[in-house]
Amino acid sequence: MALLEVDNLVKRFGGVVVLDGVSFQVEPGRIHGLIGPNGAGKTTLFNVINGIYSVTSGRIRFKGRDITNSSVSRIAGLGLGRTFQVARVFNEMTLLENMLVPMIPRRLSHRQATERALELLDLAKLADLRHHLAVEISGGQKKLLEFMRTMMADPDLVLLDEPFNGINPALVERLIAIAQRLNREQGKTFLLISHEMPHVGELCETVTVLAAGKDIARGTPEEVRADPLVIEAYLGH
Repeated sequence: MALLEVDNLVKRFGGVVVLDGVSFQVEPGRIHGLIGPNGAGKTTLFNVINGIYSVTSGRIRFKGRDITNSSVSRIAGLGLGRTFQVARVFNEMTLLENMLVPMIPRRLSHRQATERALELLDLAKLADLRHHLAVEISGGQKKLLEFMRTMMADPDLVLLDEPFNGINPALVERLIAIAQRLNREQGKTFLLISHEMPHVGELCETVTVLAAGKDIARGTPEEVRADPLVIEAYLGH
């Protein structure tokens, strides 16, 4: 059974159709890419999946449950985490304090939560900065911090929105290595938006391509690169 199923999803804002019958699946234990040109509807799709926007029509199922138009909190509680194009961190908190925020409503001792936070910060090579305020670190490090904070809740699926955008190559490689390790060692599933085809090819096993709100292709990165519709709509040559 697919972990995430998106079926004929439509999202309109007034008379503007942003998502026009999008359908795809994400299998458990996979790293699935979502690519497409600017304005294709990728971030809107994420916002619909995790409950920020309501659905005009269509269905979304997560772990076999219908989550269409469910609240953000309910969807998160089922095990779906999400990062954003611009990392959402608490600048006036330390990195460690940022990591502990998702644990406030959970029945986990402070010691256990701190141990988990330090393990994840160490995985991201941010442990030495744990007592620094988030405002003091770079934009790329903030993306890593947000990613690791999302993992604090031990989600089954993580939506990564443009994780490579605006960060230096060394941090890109670190982020890729972290996702691969979490996938390989813990079976974590990821759905990521990116316009960086080389990174998608390195990280993703399967890819769905959006253009003008429609899913126009899906397959392995190699298959997608060779698809004439993708070449025309996304690669531009």
